Parts: sequence; structure tokens; C-alpha cells
Amino acid sequence: MKKISLFFSICYATALFSQKEDSATLVSEIKIDGYKKPSGFMASTKSVSVVSENILRQNTPERLLESINQTAGVRMEERSTGSYRLSVRGSTLRSPFGVRNVKVYLDDFILSDASGNTYLNVISPELIDRMEIYKGPESGDYGAVTGGTVLLKTKNSETLSAGLSIGSYGTFNESFNLSKQLGKHFFEIFQNHYQTDAYRQQSEMFRKQIFIKDHFQYSEKGRLQAMLMYTDLDYRTPGGLTFGQMQVERKMARPATPALPGALEQNAGIRNKMVLAGLSNEYNFTPAFSHFILVQGSYVDFKNPFITNFENRFEKNFALRTHLNYEKNWTKISLAWRFGFEGGINDILVKNYDNHKGYEGSPQNFDRIRNTSGFYFLSQKLNFNSKLFTDISVSLNSNSYNGERLYPQSQNHSVHFKDQWLPNFGFTYMLAKGFSVRGKIGKGNSAPTNEEIRSSNQEFNVTLSPEFGWNKEAGIRKQFGNSIFIEGSYFDFRLKDAIVRRQNEAGQEYFVNAGETVQKGWEVLLETKDFDLKNDFFNKIKFRFSGAFYHFKFQKYRQNENDFSGNDLTGVPGTTLNSLLNFTFFKKLSIDYSHFYTSKIPLNDANSVWSEPSLIGNIQLRFPVSFDKTTLNVFLQLQNLYNESYVSGFDTNAFGNRYFNPAAKRNFVLGIKADF
Repeated sequence: MKKISLFFSICYATALFSQKEDSATLVSEIKIDGYKKPSGFMASTKSVSVVSENILRQNTPERLLESINQTAGVRMEERSTGSYRLSVRGSTLRSPFGVRNVKVYLDDFILSDASGNTYLNVISPELIDRMEIYKGPESGDYGAVTGGTVLLKTKNSETLSAGLSIGSYGTFNESFNLSKQLGKHFFEIFQNHYQTDAYRQQSEMFRKQIFIKDHFQYSEKGRLQAMLMYTDLDYRTPGGLTFGQMQVERKMARPATPALPGALEQNAGIRNKMVLAGLSNEYNFTPAFSHFILVQGSYVDFKNPFITNFENRFEKNFALRTHLNYEKNWTKISLAWRFGFEGGINDILVKNYDNHKGYEGSPQNFDRIRNTSGFYFLSQKLNFNSKLFTDISVSLNSNSYNGERLYPQSQNHSVHFKDQWLPNFGFTYMLAKGFSVRGKIGKGNSAPTNEEIRSSNQEFNVTLSPEFGWNKEAGIRKQFGNSIFIEGSYFDFRLKDAIVRRQNEAGQEYFVNAGETVQKGWEVLLETKDFDLKNDFFNKIKFRFSGAFYHFKFQKYRQNENDFSGNDLTGVPGTTLNSLLNFTFFKKLSIDYSHFYTSKIPLNDANSVWSEPSLIGNIQLRFPVSFDKTTLNVFLQLQNLYNESYVSGFDTNAFGNRYFNPAAKRNFVLGIKADF
């Protein structure tokens, strides 16, 4: 209770400080890209959050968790080092790990495959310069998802930097970034090496990444972009514990049982080598008419030694996105049209063997899955006198797959899901300068991913259907003078045929459609500028607060003889509160003091097991030292400042009550970054 009181006292005291003004930029004053549909933040019809440099630098070297969790309605969980779950507005329900039902783009390019699966953990946080997170269905621009869309942006200005850091549990991180304009070319070369022994048994992580891009302005009208990324990711998976096991020893990996070996014995883990390459071209035929096209391909070599088997996956992906754009401005009206197509093919060969302590044994099942998805989209933006902004769009979405069992016997499956028309309509009205209201309604649809169609139980689930639903929301944005920005949003999302995870007695997962859900919630954001305190000792202060308040329920949901209708949605906290205080002392020393409060979470559909609430505090100290043209930025991060015993990622609906993946106690990262 003392920590909670301190947390809210700081929030209140900082709000009182916020009567002074400074020139630092508020989120309300920036422009969002919206995948080549730029808009002022105040005028945007979308429920969008921008994660800027101030938030991104809160991350530790291996993950984006701290910056994402400062965003209302968005949640990243860490089951173990390298194993992350990302959800937007409760899409945790179908995401035991990784990213599903949320689409991710990297600059122009598409990080999600054609089935909807995304390997977000192949991205180093230091590569990302900015994020835009769109909450809820945005089918008119991004296709069939019901959770949301994440746009990751790399550097767009010249940089030459190198970083080195060490930390608790044998953590080591090294990175290099060069961004340079050379004639008509803007290059970026990024390299990263990260490794850690981590907190628990069987949770080591190792990642190497190289990223190269070239933006070539070959004429006044045209620009070509090329990108190449290679990641070698290797991390161990300790597995979930029961509550009793966690109380005895938090650091242990999942132990053996009379029926099954443990995670340590089987050397359970993930080994993922991924290469992604692409080209895009944007050409302006006239000031009003332009064309964009993107082609890309990727290859994934994925190995997963698990308790009951050793899985090899070899994935080939191809994607295309193209659209025609027309924009016209008159005295008081501006109009923009876009018509295009995005599609992809995901071809996977999956081989499962017996797992002999981390090595392949006798073959179990070999399968091939080929997923094809795509959507045509048409959108219109209309601006009346810089007062009324509308965004109307519709997309026609298609998704199908073919499954073929190659071993031990031949078996074929072919499923084509019903094509879906997904409309979206949004508007924003400027009541006054720095004061807007908005409304939005849209339909979302999300087909099962390949890992849900053919999950770790190695069976093809041909009865699994896409989930779909309508989302309605309203919001208000208000800037007070030149110092404070607040935003509030309310949404009501009705999801049908919700996809829910199950586990069998071996810990293998499978998925079912779970009737309907009703998801209602409030999201709030308060942000201030840097306030100059006119003091040589205590110079500046900046504050950010975000919160989400959810009322998510199952509706018409039965599981065998059990009726779970009216239960809280599995894996979703009712309340999350996050804050970030930035202080500057002596015009040099910067201190970032952050908090993350999470209310209790239902861990199974029956709501018979709940997590404990948690309040986690982090602090970071940053001190620059300048030499001629070089600045050395020394930093110290203390994570889990209050040394809490908490869990940052649960295994929901886990068989045998193995729900818990204990997080690290107090730990540190000490590093230096040189900007040349």
C-alpha cells in the first residue's frame, strides 16, 4: 500500500507542477505516418499511440516491453527471456506467445506472414526509432486483424553511434548504427549482439542481428527503398511452474514428472534464423497522382526442442503491396483516395521428431502447410475547412490454406474461409484549436494462423474458424495551452467465434472457437512537456501517465458441461496504470522513474485461478560526457526497483496448473553509448 500511495502521490504532485511551459514537443503536435497516409495527431480519426524516443529509451537491450507497456491498451508480457507476448486490447486470449491478431510493419515492409504470425523478438529495440500503434480493427488499410496494427520505424536522420552494456545474470549487449546521406542515397547499417544467462534455469538467450537499408531518391518524382535483415536468435524456454513450485524455487525450470521429462533435461528452447529482404518504389506521376509498390520475401529456419518432441520448421514467405493514390486540395476542402492490394503466401514444411535431450530422434509427423491471404482496399480521406476530418474505407479479405501430411501416412486438407467485406468509418471534429472529438466504427476479422491450424499437438484443426467482430469507439483529445495534453477513449468491441488456447496433459497446445466476447473499456493518456524550473540544481521535469480500465466478458461460452458465460476474459487484467517521470539535475543528469501497475488476471476460462496484482518500479540514470564531436552517454538501469516477486507472463489455461513464469528480482544494466 505504501508503494501504491507513493505512486499516486507522485502523479498528483507532478500534475501540480505542470503549470509552467516549455518548448518541448507534445504528442498532440506531431504527425503520424499511418502507412503513407500522414495526418496531424489531433486530426487523426484513429485510435493511435505514438512511442517516441523518450519512451523507447526505457527499454532494456533485449526487448520492447517497457516502451510498449507505457501505452494504454497495449501490453507486452515476458514469459521468459526472448519469449514475449504482445496484445492490443485483450488479444492475449489467443496468443500463448509471440504476436497473433496484431499486424506488424517495419518501415515500408511487412513483418507479419500471410497467416498472421509475427516473430517480433527478432527485432532489437535499438533498431527502432519510433513506433505507431493502432488499436482495434483498421481493415481498410491493414487487412484482416481484430487486435491492432504496429508500425515500426527505423532512423530517418544521420547517425553514427556505438553502444556497449553489461548487466545482471551475465548480460552483455553491443550495437553499432550508421545512418548517412550520400548523394541521392540514404543508408543505414545496424548491427547488434546480445546475450544473457537470464534469471531462471534453462532461460539463456543469444541474438545477432544485421540490418541494412538504402533509400534512393533516383529522381524528383521517384524513390526506391531496399532492405535486408538477418537475425540469428537462440533462447531457452524454462516452461511454466505451478504456484507451489514457484514458492519453493522461483528460478527452477519446469521439473520432470513420472510421465514426462523436464525442460532442462530436454534442453527446451527456440532457435530461429530469419532473413527478410524487400524492395519498394514510390513514384509521383503528378503532384496529385502517385503509385506505390512493394515486393518482399523471407526465409525462416525454426527449431523448437520441446518436452514431447523436436520440431523443425522451414518457412518461405512472399508478400506484395501496391496502391494508387490521388490527392487534391482546394481552398477549404482536401480529398485523398487510395485503391490497392496486399497479399502474401506462407509455405511451411514442419517436421516433428522425438526429442532426445535437445537432439532429433525418431520421426513423428511431417507436414506441409501453404497459406494464401490477401485483401483489396479502397479508402477516402476528406477534410472540410480543417474542422471536420473523415476517413472511410473498405476491404475485401480472402484467406485459405492447404495442409498435407507427408509422414507417416498421406493426408490432405484444404480450407477456404469465407471472403469478408470489412468496412471502417471514422471522423474527427475540431471544436477549437487543440481540442477535438472523434468517433469510429469498424469490422475486424482474423483467420487462424498456421500455428493454430497445426499447433504443437501435431493435428490439423480443420474445424477452426476465423474470429470476427464490430468495434465502436469515441474519443476526446485536448491540449491545455502549451504544456499539457490529455486523451480519453471509450470502445465497445463484440467478438464472435473467439479463438482460445487449450493445453492437453502433455503440455501441447490446441485451439478452439469460444463463442462470443463483450469487450468494453476506457483508455486515458496524460502527458506534459519538459518544464524548465529555472534552477541550476533541479532543471527540468516531464510527466506521462496512461491507464486502461477494461470490462471484458465471455458471452455464450460453454466448454463441455461447463457454462463460462459471464466470466472475465482469460489473461486480461481489468486495470493497468503506467507512469513515467523524467527529471534533469545539474543540466546534465537525467533520471527516468517509471511504474507499471497491473491488477489481478484470470488465468483460466473458469476464473478459478487468478494472479496477484503487481506494482513494478524501474529507474534509469543517464549522464552525457562531451568531447569535441563525440558524446558519451553513460546510463544505469535498475529494473524491478522494489525487488518484487512477480510474474510478467502467464501460461493461460495451462494443464496441471503450470500458469506461472516468474520474473527476475531486482537487476541492473550498466552501459555507454557513443554518438559521433
